[in-house]
Amino acid sequence: MLTAGALVLIFAALIMPNVVGRLARPGTYVRLPIEGFLAIGVVLLLRGRWKRIGAGAFGAGLGLLTVEKAVDMGFNKVLSRPFDLVLDWELLDDAYSFVRDSAGQAAALGTVAGIVVLIVTVLVLMTRAALRVAKVAERHRTVSARTSVAGIAVWVVLLVLGVQIFEPIPVASRASVMYAWDRVVAVQAGLQDEENFAREVTVDAFAATPPDQLLTALRGKDLFVTFVESYGRSAIEDPVLAPGTVKVLDEGGAELAKAGYAAKSGWLTSPTAGGGSWLAHATLLSGLWINNQQRYRNLTASERLTLTSLSKRAGYDTISVMPGAKYAWPEGAFYGYNRVYDSRNTGYVGPKFGWSPQPDQYTLSWFQKNVHGPAHAPLFVEMPLVSSHTPWAPIPNFIDWDDVGDGAVYEQIKKDGKRSGSIWKDPAKIKREYSRSIQYTLTTLISYLEKFGDENTVMVFLGDHQPAPIVVGDGASRDVPITVVAKDKAVLDRVAGWNWTDGLKPAPDAPVWRMDQFRDKFLTAYGPGAGVAGRALSAPRR
Repeated sequence: MLTAGALVLIFAALIMPNVVGRLARPGTYVRLPIEGFLAIGVVLLLRGRWKRIGAGAFGAGLGLLTVEKAVDMGFNKVLSRPFDLVLDWELLDDAYSFVRDSAGQAAALGTVAGIVVLIVTVLVLMTRAALRVAKVAERHRTVSARTSVAGIAVWVVLLVLGVQIFEPIPVASRASVMYAWDRVVAVQAGLQDEENFAREVTVDAFAATPPDQLLTALRGKDLFVTFVESYGRSAIEDPVLAPGTVKVLDEGGAELAKAGYAAKSGWLTSPTAGGGSWLAHATLLSGLWINNQQRYRNLTASERLTLTSLSKRAGYDTISVMPGAKYAWPEGAFYGYNRVYDSRNTGYVGPKFGWSPQPDQYTLSWFQKNVHGPAHAPLFVEMPLVSSHTPWAPIPNFIDWDDVGDGAVYEQIKKDGKRSGSIWKDPAKIKREYSRSIQYTLTTLISYLEKFGDENTVMVFLGDHQPAPIVVGDGASRDVPITVVAKDKAVLDRVAGWNWTDGLKPAPDAPVWRMDQFRDKFLTAYGPGAGVAGRALSAPRR
């Protein structure tokens, strides 16, 4: 019985996929893994203590592969990509922080303890299973040798004939050895990518541009670059998610038009999905493709000019408003911000909403009262809003701007809201609450423009990435909507050649750019050639 259990455990590990969706495919389980037959043959050739060492190494290695496949399942489910053995260790700390901030310290510690116990259990069981099978194989050497040779021969025949019982999965499996090889190749590619990036970061079409030649067509304007957390293409086009979002965009667009605004919208392809918002922010602002943590670290250690630092050169007062930040952010100096406002210095006294330290409407209300409303020099503001961050419960309600105050009003709103535990048991509820969170932030942004914007307001708002596959499915694109809104007609005339869609909602066939292309296209569109739009840069608004 123990031997049978050991064989089943090893077989399960060898055919185990690294994507959750493949567990539901019958073909996943009707496979003949070549690695098992090869391992038996190798162990039979070993002598003395090397036999035990070899079997133990095979079991431990298979255990590690099993753990990594399980981690891949989580990464694929959340970030639509596998775990990177070189670059992703820092994200585990972020995952711990997310659980702690969403569910509390006890839940976070319990999760870590559970994961550690599970990993140790897998390694021990797999190693003991391999040792058990090796012991039985040695006891029955002739039968085991014949089984190994026959199994390899059958596997080769199945491979050559391309036999598939359940398409498109071949019966002849080499999944584990190929998976291990792919991990090695991925590590090598990561090391090579570092060299490639070191060359890319030095190529900058605007590095030598004089300050008086930067953003000349936006002189005197207040330029907002506002990210809407998890606002992806699916929020507009998915039949389940879209109705509420489209209604907000259509009705909001009509209200903004009455207030004198015009808008144009297109699509950008984000370097990330499901999470990693900072990679998208870095990509848009730097004009470089920042799709992993290694590139992000190397970027922020470089002298690359960002849309922020170039705006600073042009005379803007550069500000970051980061309601999701709870700790010091040293990267702010790299980007070129004069000041950074976050959840620690914006005066919020209300409750957290899920992961989000404060509601987006409070953030914009505080910003209006303390930065945008008083007399000020022209501003460049980057503002990643966070109320649509997972777990999408509870979600704040949009309220009258005069009632926002210091945020105490949100205590009752949170009490009346839904709890994350009540929605995460049902995928349909998750999708509904995700859509509601996007509607909340878009409603807040549109209302802010309508109430507080003026002739000198230019807002670029966009998504950072698509939400997790649990919301949009495994095959969703990485596209996000992007919109430019302004009252000054000359501002939108500058981007007429982009062929973007009029209004807040990009058409399905609107142009799609990679997110790293935006910086240079934006700087080019608003560079010299169309005169000065708006007030002089040096004059503060009163």
